[in-house]
Amino acid sequence: MGLEEHVALPVLLDAWAKAGVPQIPQLGFGDAPVARRLRDVGEQRLTDMDDQGVDVAVLSLATPGVQNLAPADAVSVAREANDALAEVVKTNPQRFQALAAIPTPSPEAAAAELERVVGQLRFRGAMLYGRTGDKPADAPEFDDLYATAERLRVPLHFHPQTPVQAVQEAYYSGLPHGVGPALATAGLGWYYDLGVQYLRMIFSGVFDRHPDLQVIAGHWGEVVLFYLDHVGFLQEMAKLERPLADYFRQNFWVAGSGTVSERYLRWTAEVVGTGRMLYSTDYPYTFGLRPDGFPFVDTSGGVARSFLEQAPFTAEEKAAIGSGNWERLTGHVGLSHADGLSSAVVRRPHPR
Repeated sequence: MGLEEHVALPVLLDAWAKAGVPQIPQLGFGDAPVARRLRDVGEQRLTDMDDQGVDVAVLSLATPGVQNLAPADAVSVAREANDALAEVVKTNPQRFQALAAIPTPSPEAAAAELERVVGQLRFRGAMLYGRTGDKPADAPEFDDLYATAERLRVPLHFHPQTPVQAVQEAYYSGLPHGVGPALATAGLGWYYDLGVQYLRMIFSGVFDRHPDLQVIAGHWGEVVLFYLDHVGFLQEMAKLERPLADYFRQNFWVAGSGTVSERYLRWTAEVVGTGRMLYSTDYPYTFGLRPDGFPFVDTSGGVARSFLEQAPFTAEEKAAIGSGNWERLTGHVGLSHADGLSSAVVRRPHPR
């Protein structure tokens, strides 16, 4: 099952257009294949899931969701988008689940919307997008949201968004042929930006105040996992209650977001263990994407499934990564569906 599978719903596209967001295919505008796939929540998406070998897609809004909207708009659009996602799931609950959109521009409404979508719509968690404007993820006004997620025992999946303009200009400008904007986003900048958000959350005490809060990190941990042995020396300076690595082993779950790299896979298993690994394909951004034959960001043609099937793990570990860990993390919500659906609807990946 894939946990980071993006959609661009009409209500979101309308809100983005009114807010002056660039109307580019990567956000769902226009007629390019990636845009059509973002907008589709029916046969095309199911066909592509079958092509990838994905049984269940956990749908969420494309980045940055509603976090770039004015507070009042964020509240109304998030609510309408979540209701629409719930309807999509209801039409095909064996193939779809969803992560909620949360109106963080209005912090007082953010926790209430999470409460609503979990209690009424039975979503198994929410998707956040790092910063809200210039406010980092550890800003004090989001503490109620984190407390609510901890109490409801639902994870918050974080997805990157574009670095602030000053960072883009300082680090990614002046490069040829459009490389700068690509490097600032899907190339590298997204992951550094969100990795810093994770470290800020740890160093500012979010997880000390909410020790049971669970966060899902995509893209193999957003760079941070590769530097824990170094950054950990800040533990005493930051007055952390635990070693830095322990936060990632106790509060984080890590997925690959469609980067089919066995090296990253093995490193993640070494750092956090297979019991805290999940699976995602970052659809549609990694579907049929093989620029100049580059192999590590394409999950089409059965690669999403075969990558896991061929992983250097036991059959039990592969099944856990493929869906079992997600059920262990969120199954208590799925089991409470009024229509009686349970974790039994989720098929396990075929062992190698």
